[in-house]
Amino acid sequence: MKAHKLREMRTDELRQEEQHLADQLFRLRFQKATGQLEKATKMKLVRHDLARVKTVLREKVRAGEA
Repeated sequence: MKAHKLREMRTDELRQEEQHLADQLFRLRFQKATGQLEKATKMKLVRHDLARVKTVLREKVRAGEA
């Protein structure tokens, strides 16, 4: 997901997206540990998306939009 789309979202939507991505990353790590992960690049994409969401959330909190 692109950062400009994330900046258009509300804070509660961002927190929901953060939780969803964290859960997804957990499942992917579990699949990797059990040898069931098909695409290793998916983990990288999810980690980057999660970092983007956290960055935008932090920007909004610091700007007083929370």
